[in-house]
Amino acid sequence: MNRCDFLKTIGFAAAICTLTNCTTAPTTAVDKPNIIYIMMDEWGYFEWSGMGHPILWTPNIDKIASEGIRFTQFLAGGNVCAPTRSTLMTGQHTGHTTVRSNGGGTSLCADDITIARILKDAGYVTGGFGKWGLGDAGTTGVPEKHGFDTFFGYYHQVHAHTYYPRYLIRNSKKVSLEGNTGDYLLGKTFSHNLIHAEGLAFIRKNKDHPFFAYLPWTPPHGYWAMPEDDPAWQKYKDMKWDASNQKGEYDAQMYAAMVEMVDRQIGEIMALLKELDIDKNTLVFVCGDNGGQPYFKNKNHPHGFLAPNLDPKTSKRFRGGKGNFYEGGLRIPFIVWWPEKIKAGTVSDHLGYFPDIMPTLAELAGIEPPKNTDGISIVPTLLGVENTTRTQEQHEYLYWEDPSSCAVRMSNWKAIRPNKGNSFELYDLSKDPEELHDVADQYPDILEKMIMYAIEAHTPSRRGKVLEASMGFKGHKND
Repeated sequence: MNRCDFLKTIGFAAAICTLTNCTTAPTTAVDKPNIIYIMMDEWGYFEWSGMGHPILWTPNIDKIASEGIRFTQFLAGGNVCAPTRSTLMTGQHTGHTTVRSNGGGTSLCADDITIARILKDAGYVTGGFGKWGLGDAGTTGVPEKHGFDTFFGYYHQVHAHTYYPRYLIRNSKKVSLEGNTGDYLLGKTFSHNLIHAEGLAFIRKNKDHPFFAYLPWTPPHGYWAMPEDDPAWQKYKDMKWDASNQKGEYDAQMYAAMVEMVDRQIGEIMALLKELDIDKNTLVFVCGDNGGQPYFKNKNHPHGFLAPNLDPKTSKRFRGGKGNFYEGGLRIPFIVWWPEKIKAGTVSDHLGYFPDIMPTLAELAGIEPPKNTDGISIVPTLLGVENTTRTQEQHEYLYWEDPSSCAVRMSNWKAIRPNKGNSFELYDLSKDPEELHDVADQYPDILEKMIMYAIEAHTPSRRGKVLEASMGFKGHKND
């Protein structure tokens, strides 16, 4: 069933989503917790030892999962970096949120409301450390104009494609990095270590005050490079792997080392919380930003050497990966930890996605989320319905789009239009989680309903403004 032209003629602009505008009054009486949100770039669903990965070793993430809750189908808000961050920050799906493209040149609008803004207004100190991607310096999308007291890292997401940039950004001002010349892979100052150190310092400085630490880390996204003396690189650099070719073997070694490096740094954060005696009043999220990328393919490893979307226990896989809306592009690791509040070792199949974080954090902070959020608070799932005054609300549908494709999820049903001009495909994920069997012809009524959801969910996109072009990123060699 081809509905590409139908979607255009029906008039997306008139269809404003109301069915997913599910705001609820805070009902959980808890002290305002500190909130740490760690998001790893391109980290795949199965790329950690807690899921049985045969190579990658992540003892700290495994421990967090064993002491907290792991979600099996909490989905990214988008299939690539910038849009998924926009859905997270604004609580709006990609049919509503401002940043829907991934080139790095689109910014939030001045009137966009972010998680950082509502938490700051609720009395939190707010800090971000890593890859922003929602507005370059000199635009309306800079983080310090959207609720962050401080942000240190990369503003333009293409700037984040090297770990040895000439500079990082702190509140729109350049911070030069010693010994870096603009080479993607070589330099003296490894940016991620600075970003991690700044995050630790922020937590330590604000230990006596409710804080929100947003850590959208770039690793293990490429270009892959790290200091020669890092313990994780020393472990992996001489391993002999059948990973594509010689260059692929090196990159696979580097990728594995980056995952282990980040796990070590997550362990340092957890140790700091305990040292400061704030662990029991701190909520920690650990997740990926979008589905994993099946890098390092060859005939022996058609799904990538590290196989981010392949279950090492069953050999079943999620179709696709980063950049599309099949499950491989949307399924992410998603773990939440809060000692004595979240029951240890919980595994939840609750269906949710990034827009849900806005109302969840609003509820825990004791405030109302914005009225235009597309999310639903997952507090009942986190704390257990026995500890809240209500059961967990469910989405009527979830929605994703990019410039060329879209997808709708309704319970176990998934409708996807892979490209403009293509027909919609329909999958029953309860029977076919690998999305191998298109059943659109067998269930036309269900497909029709989901297409109408897609029509309803899309509104015309808008863009933030460039206020001072000279401040923006101009390229690794030219800036």
